[in-house]
Amino acid sequence: MTAASPPEVAWFGALCDDDYDLLGVADPALASSWDHCRDIALAAERNGFDSILMPSGYALGIDPVAFTAAVAPMLERICPLVAVRLGELWVPQLARQLATLDQILGGRLLVNIISSDLPGQALESAPRYRRTLETMTVLRRLLRGEAVAFHGEFLDLELDPPRLTAGSGTCPPFYFGGLSPAARDVAAAAADVFLMWPDTVAATAAVIDDLRGRAAAHGRTLRYGFRVHVIVRETEAEARAAARRLVSMLDADTGEAIRSRSLDTGSAGVARQGELREGADDEGYAEDHLWTGIGRARSGAGAAIVGDPDQVRAKLDAYRAVGIDAFILSGYPHLDECDRFGRLVLDRYPHAPLPR
Repeated sequence: MTAASPPEVAWFGALCDDDYDLLGVADPALASSWDHCRDIALAAERNGFDSILMPSGYALGIDPVAFTAAVAPMLERICPLVAVRLGELWVPQLARQLATLDQILGGRLLVNIISSDLPGQALESAPRYRRTLETMTVLRRLLRGEAVAFHGEFLDLELDPPRLTAGSGTCPPFYFGGLSPAARDVAAAAADVFLMWPDTVAATAAVIDDLRGRAAAHGRTLRYGFRVHVIVRETEAEARAAARRLVSMLDADTGEAIRSRSLDTGSAGVARQGELREGADDEGYAEDHLWTGIGRARSGAGAAIVGDPDQVRAKLDAYRAVGIDAFILSGYPHLDECDRFGRLVLDRYPHAPLPR
């Protein structure tokens, strides 16, 4: 896509027990389940979103691959962005799994690559990212239908591809994020879309400039995605009130307990979300319409775009102006905010799905 092209706009599938009416107050009706998450996926399609992120967390929620396989026949147009935690499956089996999903979806699969510690295992950042790069390299070759002869530090295999490949030999796009230098190098070498968590417009521009240089060194170009929450209401005053209400029952101990459940609490991205909160004003705004209160009860993406429909569209456009062309949005509760954003913003916001 060019800078003037409409962006891809995605919603969040909330598979990881991350749905609340009031942050920190558990509601069994909003816990991740087949029924609840199916309803969110169908709402995202009904509201015109281009794609939907199916997140993955070992200790949280439900499995994204199994869930996507089940819901795929109900989705006619939307593109599921399925998160996979590299290392949990032997790569040839993962390739067959993803190729099968892509066939079920008629070639609409998108893949969110996650480089994280495995359950029960801790690996230093540098070798973990080396393992991630090896896995992405081999996985892409297998999904393209290519034979593999790869002898690396973590993967050592020679084999023909499975008969079933993705999209008749076209690998689904790999979405990948991470702020550390090692993560940025992996993205530059092997990703298609570099994903960022919420940050100020200027800081986002700086990261994109850095990634453009790193990718150019590999003779590559990337697309850039932005994962952020949204709180949109008819007026700015109503939106800011909704933000205050969302954290009105949250205490520090509960927030810390929620943040610590994630396997990525020590990452550079999580650290940056903390810095963003610490630098915010007394109401939690890091800059106009970027509210960091959600990060008080969330390890990952911890800020929301808050405002009336025109302000939200203008904020999205500010990120587009510095290079973002894919947004992954969410809001609490996810089903309600999906409908509200679709009605107030998306209906009047030009957007387009990623071509495959």
